[in-house]
Amino acid sequence: MKGGEVIELISDLGGGKTTLVRGIARGAGSPAVVGSPTFTISKLYPATKCDIHHFDFYRLNEAGLVAFELHDILVDPHAVVVVEWGDIVHDALPPERLTIQIEKTADGKRKLTCNTPNHLQYLMP
Repeated sequence: MKGGEVIELISDLGGGKTTLVRGIARGAGSPAVVGSPTFTISKLYPATKCDIHHFDFYRLNEAGLVAFELHDILVDPHAVVVVEWGDIVHDALPPERLTIQIEKTADGKRKLTCNTPNHLQYLMP
């Protein structure tokens, strides 16, 4: 990642969204300890070439002022924005975002379905 990417993560509670963000931050070169921003709404993980902005809107009923904060970050070319529970801010998210659906499989793995043009699917252990 170089900045400018927007990723929306969709899954049930405990589906692996924050674990995926941990991998994104590590892959971007961030030494930060990644945790769920459920109670803080957002967290920032500085990385080598970009900053990872991690939002979790699970506890919100409406976007309110957070939509303005999100908009300010979305125009930053050095920011990577990762959103959990994005339905609350759906209208504020750009249409060209990457949406990743995470589903638990019967054998304990995760199935990731991405909205890429090729509609790729991956199974993670």
